[in-house]
Amino acid sequence: MGKNLSVVTISFLLLLASTSAGQVFDVKSYEGQPNADITQALTKAWKAACAVGGSKVVISVGTYKLGVVTLLGPCKGAIEFNLQGTLQAPSNVASFNGKDFWVSFQRINSLTVSGGGVFDGKGQMAWQKNNCAEKYSCKTLPINIRFDFVTNSIVHDIKSKDSKFFHINVMGCKNLQIQHVTITAPGDSPNTDGIHIGHSSKITITNANIGTGDDCISIGDGTQDVTANQVTCGPGHGISVGSLGRYQNEQPVLGIKVIGGTLSNTKNGVRIKTWPSSPPGSASDMHFENIIMNNVANPILIDQGYCPNNQCSNKSPSKVKISNVSFKNIRGTSSTKEAVKLICSNSVPCQQVVVADINLAYKGAGGSATSTCVNVKPTVSGKQNPPACTSKQ
Repeated sequence: MGKNLSVVTISFLLLLASTSAGQVFDVKSYEGQPNADITQALTKAWKAACAVGGSKVVISVGTYKLGVVTLLGPCKGAIEFNLQGTLQAPSNVASFNGKDFWVSFQRINSLTVSGGGVFDGKGQMAWQKNNCAEKYSCKTLPINIRFDFVTNSIVHDIKSKDSKFFHINVMGCKNLQIQHVTITAPGDSPNTDGIHIGHSSKITITNANIGTGDDCISIGDGTQDVTANQVTCGPGHGISVGSLGRYQNEQPVLGIKVIGGTLSNTKNGVRIKTWPSSPPGSASDMHFENIIMNNVANPILIDQGYCPNNQCSNKSPSKVKISNVSFKNIRGTSSTKEAVKLICSNSVPCQQVVVADINLAYKGAGGSATSTCVNVKPTVSGKQNPPACTSKQ
């Protein structure tokens, strides 16, 4: 590419320019004041801005209470949601009237979400009501921010804090960039995935800083062409493709890249997970490269018997076909002796798996790091610490 800007980069620059030059709709002009509920004010400001091309909704510095809102398109043109202050969600789940989200951006083309502000989900009370560890089909709690059917858009320089459930959920989106976001929740907060992506394509996550009680990034079925570049993850459960194969008629996952970044003190590193006794499915063209692990459990993991808290039937193997996977230049320290685990299905063994230049040190009891391969014969090259496929199950 050299010095030439890509078409995608140029389009985003034009998007930013168009929104910065447009008409400003400040919630204060709609009686939205700090330390008060601005649900109605924001709804009115958004509706007015959406009717004008190249507009910007502004929530200036301060702390505001906000109820459940749907910010709906399509709009007349590019639109920016500029949050400079802190939005606080209702603490009580009953206030959401059964909705599974707090703030939802829906059916918008050329959206920018920016401003350096905070979406504070006030999740502490809700976490106590989370029973997903005990119940297979648990009730979904509200997500902090949903992006549904959003296209050609950018989300940058915002913070999501203490969501009741997932922090950012991307569904049915195309050509969405997420840059310089910060996502935080305690390491023991349940199901607080940082960014979850499903049924979407051309999604890029760059320079995100994510520390939660679940996956920093999780990728669901129907997702294609996702790149996560220079993500800092921890605490949390790592960066995951899946879980896949839980439901009927899941769509293939294709084209996932996790490049660079650092994971620290996470319960897993980079992993692909599928349920046993699953319907047929597929996940292919997935690559994990140039990643640093700091005291990470299971730094490299394929788990085709994923069954949290024994809540599933494992009478038959997973039928999700995994192929064309690479783990390259992954280095650092493992908090578990078994640093590399490739546990594939005996129904559809993994194909075209590459393991290259791995250096994961283990300093705990029982000797140096080991690796396990089941129903897979990876292509191995470069440095291998631990030696590839030294243990058998």
